[in-house]
Amino acid sequence: MARNEEKAQSMLNRFIALKAEEKKKPKERRPYLASECRDLAEADKWRQQIMREIGRKVAEIQNEGLGEHRLRDLNDEINKLIREKVHWERRIIELGGPNYTKQSAKMTDLDGNIVDVPNPSGRGPGYRYFGAAKKLPGVRELFEKPPELRKRRTRYDIYKRIDASYYGYRDDEDGVLEKVEGPAEERMRAEAVEEWMRLEEIKREARKGVKSGEVVSVAAPVGILFEEEEEVVEEERRRNKEQEDKEREREFVVHVPLPDEKEIERMVVEKKKMELLSKYTSEGLLEEQSEAKAMLNIQL
Repeated sequence: MARNEEKAQSMLNRFIALKAEEKKKPKERRPYLASECRDLAEADKWRQQIMREIGRKVAEIQNEGLGEHRLRDLNDEINKLIREKVHWERRIIELGGPNYTKQSAKMTDLDGNIVDVPNPSGRGPGYRYFGAAKKLPGVRELFEKPPELRKRRTRYDIYKRIDASYYGYRDDEDGVLEKVEGPAEERMRAEAVEEWMRLEEIKREARKGVKSGEVVSVAAPVGILFEEEEEVVEEERRRNKEQEDKEREREFVVHVPLPDEKEIERMVVEKKKMELLSKYTSEGLLEEQSEAKAMLNIQL
């Protein structure tokens, strides 16, 4: 019985294979520019062809034993096919087809985290690394994240987290603090009232001593300083002095009528007249005396 290799080399089988090849259409070549395609179905077909080529090359680049140069060449070819795929996807959108760019896969690092590598030109995805190409020298550092430095919190960040609970405004909502502070509050209130009563007693004694004009020595109770007593006494004396001054001003009575401006002017004029008259009279008397003396001398 003949083997399969011998059957394939027989005249009949070769004739059938040649006829099948003649019936096949000539192999179509993908257009160099996506803009040359005018049919949506053909554009989708060429995109699918590029996707299959990318899949084969990505499966091939997973082998780490290919060598550095072969891995870099495969990675370059994959990136070139990806750029071509983007052009065909853009052309499909222009022809009214679906938008495949939203479903494009993201590049991941060695740990499976998505890495966004932007394109410096700003158009389309950036350069990507696949499979064993991620472990090449100089490429691994691109996927390593720098250690996160603990940022020191500013005063604004600290105050931003402060709320009413920080200041203790919500401590009494559960009722526990009220039960604990109740007895202490009553005790402190009683002490404050007792202290106030003692101070009032000291003030009353000091007022009595100031009104009577005597120096009163008040025994200071426990917890009261002598400076407070002196301040109270000085304050009372100052108040009493001010009150006495006011009473004196109020009790002053004017018994002599005060002259007005016209009266003062008249009095000044009369005073000047009297001075002039006295001056003239004194000069006249001196002249008469001198004449009398001259006459006496002549007689003698």
